[in-house]
Amino acid sequence: MQASQSIYKSPNDLRQYRYIVLDNALRVLLVEDYDASQAAASMAVGVGHFDDPEDRPGMAHFLEHMLFLGTEKFPDSGEYHAFINQHGGSNNAWTGTEHTNFFFTINADVFAESLDRFSQFFIAPKFDLDLVDRERQAIESEFSLKLKDDIRRVYQVLKETVNPKHPFSKFSVGNLVTLGGEQAQVRSELLSFYRSHYSANLMTLCLVAPIPLDDLQHLATHFFSDIPNLNLVKNYPKVPLFSANELLKQVNITPLKEQKRLSISFSFPGIDKYYKSKPLTYISHILGNESKGSLFSYLKEQGLVNSLSAGGGVNGYNFKDYSIGLQLTDKGLTEIDEIVKCCFEYIELIKTQGLEEWRYLERANLLKLAFRYQEQVKSLDLASHLSINMQHYEVEDLVFGDYRMDGLNVDETLELLSLMTPQNMRLQLVAPSLNTERQASWYHTPYQVVKISQESLSHWQVSDIRPELKLPEANPFIVADSLARPDKSEVAVPVIVAESKGYRIWHRKDDEFNVPKGHMYLSLDSEQASQTAKHAALTRLYVEMLLDYLTEPTYQAEVAGLSYNIYPHQGGITLHLSGFTGNQETLLALLIQKARERNFTEDRFKLIKSQLLRSWRNAAQAKPISQLFTSLTSTLQKRSYEPARMAQMLEEITLNDLHNHVRAFYEKIYLEGLVYGDWLVSEAQALGKRLEHILSLVSSPSAESTRELINLTGQGTLLRELNIDHQDSAIIVYYQSSIATPEKMAIFSLLNHTMSSTFFHELRTEKQLGYMVGTGYLPLNRHPGLIFYIQSPNTGPLHLLEAIDEFIADFNYAVMQITNDEWESTKQGLINQVMEHDANLKTRSQRYWTSVGNRDYQFNQRELVVAEIEKLTRPDLLKFMMQKMRTKHCDRLVLFSTGAEHWGQTALMSDKMITDLKLFKQSTDKFNF
Repeated sequence: MQASQSIYKSPNDLRQYRYIVLDNALRVLLVEDYDASQAAASMAVGVGHFDDPEDRPGMAHFLEHMLFLGTEKFPDSGEYHAFINQHGGSNNAWTGTEHTNFFFTINADVFAESLDRFSQFFIAPKFDLDLVDRERQAIESEFSLKLKDDIRRVYQVLKETVNPKHPFSKFSVGNLVTLGGEQAQVRSELLSFYRSHYSANLMTLCLVAPIPLDDLQHLATHFFSDIPNLNLVKNYPKVPLFSANELLKQVNITPLKEQKRLSISFSFPGIDKYYKSKPLTYISHILGNESKGSLFSYLKEQGLVNSLSAGGGVNGYNFKDYSIGLQLTDKGLTEIDEIVKCCFEYIELIKTQGLEEWRYLERANLLKLAFRYQEQVKSLDLASHLSINMQHYEVEDLVFGDYRMDGLNVDETLELLSLMTPQNMRLQLVAPSLNTERQASWYHTPYQVVKISQESLSHWQVSDIRPELKLPEANPFIVADSLARPDKSEVAVPVIVAESKGYRIWHRKDDEFNVPKGHMYLSLDSEQASQTAKHAALTRLYVEMLLDYLTEPTYQAEVAGLSYNIYPHQGGITLHLSGFTGNQETLLALLIQKARERNFTEDRFKLIKSQLLRSWRNAAQAKPISQLFTSLTSTLQKRSYEPARMAQMLEEITLNDLHNHVRAFYEKIYLEGLVYGDWLVSEAQALGKRLEHILSLVSSPSAESTRELINLTGQGTLLRELNIDHQDSAIIVYYQSSIATPEKMAIFSLLNHTMSSTFFHELRTEKQLGYMVGTGYLPLNRHPGLIFYIQSPNTGPLHLLEAIDEFIADFNYAVMQITNDEWESTKQGLINQVMEHDANLKTRSQRYWTSVGNRDYQFNQRELVVAEIEKLTRPDLLKFMMQKMRTKHCDRLVLFSTGAEHWGQTALMSDKMITDLKLFKQSTDKFNF
């Protein structure tokens, strides 16, 4: 085993790191983290869909699935998932172009046992012959799930229009066609693929746990040393992603959702070698700027684009497809040549005037601050991220590599800028009703490839740069350094520091995370916010107009690490500010000033209104299960509405209607706020006084808005069918608690925790009903709830409901068979999840704000719930299920849609169908909150 090398880390990072290489060449990063509430492991394997055999697209993805289904040492196909779940953990994996990543998190006291199971994936997987067909069906379900996903459909067109000799051109997901054939034959090929590609020297393992480094090293050595090392060397084809045949082309694509997007992309070589100086990060920093004079600002003023992003695009071992992405207006769709010309003018401006050290240092300083005050992340996220970093960075930079910017390398930057020319470019246009002549394989996306005309090329040659285009000025919000104040908090939880009629401010000074950052939440309640679907549509439109109006004046603050968001809720709107506290008040003052101006023009009104309409209409193209989840809240919450209903209301709304609504919205306001982080009590109190003064200028005090929830008690089984155009069927079954007490929260959450692994294994893995299968604990307006959900390409809603009911009926027996030790372990796993230590300032602020919203003013609801979980026995759970879930007339809501593939099956019908949602919500009893 090779000795450890030093790893550069943040001064705010209290973890200890050790890098080792085992005798089988497995590279391992050990992370001792005593603040971690759970242990986690992640294995990144240098194998992806680029390695798929030509005649077996999807093989790497299929292998990823099969590795979870039993090993020689632990042969039961559901054992791994059940073990992780029982001990409070979670697990998953993904397959990318060149890497596959497996990861899990679990209670630290069983980390050794979990690593024993996990390591066997890479030592002796079973590849059970009987499971080949079943898991092919799972791959087919996953493929089917995305058939109407525009991102996947457009991605497939990209694959078909790159150099066909490049491995990127391969179909990556796989399905029953590509993985077809006799089970034995497919298993044989799978085994061969595994044995010839999975090698210890291509793997990177990261272990994170509240365990000493020496003990972690022992675990890594003990469990992972037996992974075979084939001394493999990756040898992908040395062909470009885009040859001369694929450049100078425009690819027109017709989407399912209504959208108009232009991507201007340039073919670059692989960029890993640039990570220390990050010239592309710098180029994108300037090209994607949104302040006055920027490329985006100019194109937006001309009414051509609604958004611009720079730096996206796929990348890999020998390529980076660098793209400028633009969301077009109707006018922009007709002036693409002009938009492209502006982009080249701005690129020329960067080349000739933008390569200045102070500009580079602005971006570098932001990363330096982000690294210095790096906040704790969950063990699982850290392990997964670092295991991938180990595939790309030198050892000393495994933690620092993402943040490293050593200085402006003018030669490197000019080298890349010199590739941003019309001759090295492709255009991709995604819009409705374009001329198309081909259909992409697998996803049937209509598209067309046309050669870019000489006339356009001539038009794009830059002779002069229009005077409106300017490089950004120095950012006043960027600070070279910042320090957290050492003052300790005098209270254990937030307390009220400012209160009067119509407003209340909570505050707590952070004294744990030691970062000069803060989170401020301000909720404005108004009875006018969402009284009707029209009111809700107007409030959402107001928020979108406000965000659009604020983009330019606040952009520099956002770049400097001061973020904000404004979002509507059932009772009004919420403003959330986060970032470095030094300039937070300055940003808040700017936001309030601009919000009070409300200079909404007719042109921007029409544009934002059409964007919002498009977004709501496009909701009908989301996958069925997503639409059902949206409908669940709009069915049960009085002041939540279906996107289609709000779109209907928005159609006739005028700018004058919006102004009247905003005036009425602010007539009576109740403000509740939370200030948490590097804020002193005196500052929060002063803030409260300023906010009170501002409110007094525009509104009268009001009480909090009510949040009403449909009461399902005594309703029996209610059914609501949604008409969704999709080949899959989908279903959600929701059970509601009639009271919102810690005891009921404990029962519902424990029931979900106990069931989830078995439900997933039986209905997804065993019965192959679909890819999206699960249970969930879902509180609505504080009332606990439990859901079961399935999206299925294989059968219709009636059979899905029968399968769920059968599972619930049989689950009593499963509970009775659990040993006392397993029962206590299951409860402890849930308690650990509920009481998980807040990883960072953001997580804690969210928990505090949720408590305020739930009127948990002692901030101890989770402790009360845990006390109830500890008391629960198996008979308690069985009794609850018998009384509330196993009766033929149990109170519940069933939402479902019938897929086109299942129209011929027996329909799911009842005499308790909700056919008029508005009438149902008006006439049904409700809980008030």
